[in-house]
Amino acid sequence: MTVIPKISNPFSKWSELLRSRTLFVWLLITPAALYMFLIVGWPLLETIRLSFTNAGLGGEQYIGWENYEKLLNSRKYPSIVGRTFYWMFLSVLLKMVIGTVGALLLNAKIRGRAAFRVMVMPPWIVPMAIGCIGWLWLYNGHFGILAGVLMRLGIIDGPFEFLAYKSSAFYSAVVTDVWIGTPLIAIFILAAMQSVSEDLYEAAYVDGASRWYRFRRITIPQIMPVIVTTSLISAIWTFNSFEIIWILTEGGPRGATTTMIIDTYKMAIANYKFGYGATRALMVVLSLAAFSLLYLILLNKINERYKTK
Repeated sequence: MTVIPKISNPFSKWSELLRSRTLFVWLLITPAALYMFLIVGWPLLETIRLSFTNAGLGGEQYIGWENYEKLLNSRKYPSIVGRTFYWMFLSVLLKMVIGTVGALLLNAKIRGRAAFRVMVMPPWIVPMAIGCIGWLWLYNGHFGILAGVLMRLGIIDGPFEFLAYKSSAFYSAVVTDVWIGTPLIAIFILAAMQSVSEDLYEAAYVDGASRWYRFRRITIPQIMPVIVTTSLISAIWTFNSFEIIWILTEGGPRGATTTMIIDTYKMAIANYKFGYGATRALMVVLSLAAFSLLYLILLNKINERYKTK
């Protein structure tokens, strides 16, 4: 009896590989990974390369760590970094507090609350440049509403230019940023509040819990993951905020509103020092990465503490 040898199919291994779940997953994420590399990875690598050069309008030449040494020895840069984080913390804190209060009001069972929810969105929907131009008019000392109201109330004797002085310009920019960013925060937190089960509130009400107790022991722990995510996103947006400051003050007066992103733009674009500007851009990336990591660790610990109570 003759034995017919089995002929192995050379494509069987490939077919098994194609049917495997791991390869299928990789095939799904490959287009997104390539897209992220082209949009994020390649520009980041190019920025890193430029940071080691003196690139400008006249060309570029490799200079090693000279840009980094120059940046670390700069006397003004530490104050710019501190001002940036102060701008971010103050603005995000106000957005979260006002947004949470606004979400509580929008979540109240009153007539016309759907209309109120729509009315809260214009600061976010209106183009940022248009909103900032409106605030420029408000801050004007001669024909702005704010100065006019303050003069009518007798608080100031004459026209006051809010954007002409260091302290008032900085806090005026913060107010504008809070006005623009608060509506989205309020909508996010409102959506989280609506996902909390009513049974929890009813049980606490039957037990005699006050509104503050229910808010502190039920609402906050239930929406804490949304608060963590929303505050982090808002912090990143605020840290990288460019349009608001640039339209209002362009970083002035005398650098009072110059943040790291404004400083990077001035150095790289206005002064055509692309290599030195790339170094400052990398400092922005590293600062944001370190802050985001520490922020997530801290808020996750707070979230775990709420869960254990």
